[in-house]
Amino acid sequence: MRGEISVAKSILRVAGQANKRLLWIFFRNFMLRNVRGMARFERRMAKGEPFFPAFVMISLTNECNLSCSGCWVAQTIPPKRLSLKQLDGIIESGKRNGSYFFGILGGEPLLYPGLFEIFEKHKDCYFQLFTNGIGLNEDIASRIKKAGNVTPLISIEGLEKESDNRRNDNDVFPRTLAGLENCVKEGIITGAAASICKSNFNELVSRDYLEFLASKKVAYMWYYMYRPAGADPKPENALSEEQILELREFLVDQRTDSPIMIIETYWDADGKALCPGAMGMSHHIGPSGAVEFCPPLQLAKEFINDEGSNLESIFNNSAFLAYLREEIPKISRGCILLENPELLKKIAIEQGAIDSNIKQRFMDELGNMRPLPGHDIPGKEIPEKSRLYRFIKKRYFFGFGAYG
Repeated sequence: MRGEISVAKSILRVAGQANKRLLWIFFRNFMLRNVRGMARFERRMAKGEPFFPAFVMISLTNECNLSCSGCWVAQTIPPKRLSLKQLDGIIESGKRNGSYFFGILGGEPLLYPGLFEIFEKHKDCYFQLFTNGIGLNEDIASRIKKAGNVTPLISIEGLEKESDNRRNDNDVFPRTLAGLENCVKEGIITGAAASICKSNFNELVSRDYLEFLASKKVAYMWYYMYRPAGADPKPENALSEEQILELREFLVDQRTDSPIMIIETYWDADGKALCPGAMGMSHHIGPSGAVEFCPPLQLAKEFINDEGSNLESIFNNSAFLAYLREEIPKISRGCILLENPELLKKIAIEQGAIDSNIKQRFMDELGNMRPLPGHDIPGKEIPEKSRLYRFIKKRYFFGFGAYG
């Protein structure tokens, strides 16, 4: 019962501090429409109907105001951006297929012109805004509140020293916290995220950190695993197998009495590894218009057109994406990019995939990567302890029979 009581307390805490209009929009746009959208997705998967993912992740631009180690985004001058027509077409395609939830990424998406025009046009959708937070000034926070259908997910990669080291900049931590505080002052449902690696493990995989976020009125924490990528990958900073298991144990334990909601998408209710891309739950569109398996896996055979109106056809008919969804689970339940980059490069060549990195360097990066531990560790599964989280994972996220 501890997990259920903890979740109830977290929900009541968020309800007490969030703006009531924003709470209603969250319930209507995210909760209700997502339940229906996931049900439609499950029916399509079960019946073998034309494929369309449950959620679409969209990188609007490769422009960013930071340059972080391990980031797969290749910045250019001038920056590469999806057009407003393309972005509008992507969202309309999603809605036709019952998907009203979109992850908005960059670069730094707050640097994308017309961002709020899109939020305000698609009032029936809900957007998770992946941001480093330093652009969340009072005016931007006020515009997010006015839009109503956005939850900022603010990346905090460590405390003072670690944030500066990872971000290759100074005073990042206080600037990020200032952005976070501007959002919670407006009553916005605000999350924090972190890519967990060796150098931030002790700081962020801790109860003290969760308590700190709760004190800042953060609603939820999303944990990722660090995947070395980009021009400054630092593979030595990737987690060991022991740390991955420790992270999983921490998540399972803390979910029974954490002061905030804890999210990850790496394991099912029984502790078996999962890949959302291989499940078909989510795919990604890059700022060049490339339709990709997931954000760091920059390989594609299809690109959206100038209006984004061909996305439905791409998802329905892409032999490359279908091949990855079918074959990757045979190789691993985890992350092929971490565990077997050599095989991934071989698959890309055999399938005739294009290097969709804007600087055309992803294939070279794959060739330089070495295998690293991933979250698929057979025989060492750690099941969820909280009955409510088990229910959510079985019925809301991972209950449609992927992986057999």
